[in-house]
Amino acid sequence: MNRKKTFLILLLVLILLLGGASVLYNSLGQQAAPEQLSVRQAQEPTVQETAAQETISETTAPQEQKTPAPDFTVYDAEGNEVKLSDFLGKPVVLNFWASWCGPCKMEMPEFHEKYLALGQDVQFLMINLTDGSRETVEAASSYITSQGYTFPVLYDTQSNAAWTYGIYSIPTTIFIDAEGYAIAQATGAINAGTLQRGIDLIS
Repeated sequence: MNRKKTFLILLLVLILLLGGASVLYNSLGQQAAPEQLSVRQAQEPTVQETAAQETISETTAPQEQKTPAPDFTVYDAEGNEVKLSDFLGKPVVLNFWASWCGPCKMEMPEFHEKYLALGQDVQFLMINLTDGSRETVEAASSYITSQGYTFPVLYDTQSNAAWTYGIYSIPTTIFIDAEGYAIAQATGAINAGTLQRGIDLIS
């Protein structure tokens, strides 16, 4: 009887230790996790540029240097050509994904929810990396339909968008302002909070 009681006490202590370790691990993991959203900072002017600017005008502030978002060509489900430049004048959330990518699928409900709420003001472009073998237009379209997503899906069948942006890891999300400048980028699955922060930077 005493052995049974001792065993139960030890088992309870072990469970408590494992639970505490799990809570500590999650807490430390969240503190150590890097911020996914990488904001593209304006470049600081050099000493020469600053001096030249002061010579030209003492009242004019240095121009902020932004990175233009390169244009690319992708296709809609009917095979019609679509360019990023078609959406100039509206903020763009550009997301690279594939239907075989678990993290891509994990973040899609957040993107769809934001699209339904903000789609009138922010252009969402879900760019499918369609290589024709591992990922096809049919497979990607079937997945989107099965999930009931209604955001715009475009197919990078010529790898033009992926090549232009150097996409080597998915999901990757790029936030582009209405003037066509790439303002921020996130690599990996993002949550609703990070997605909203990116949108706030371009809205």
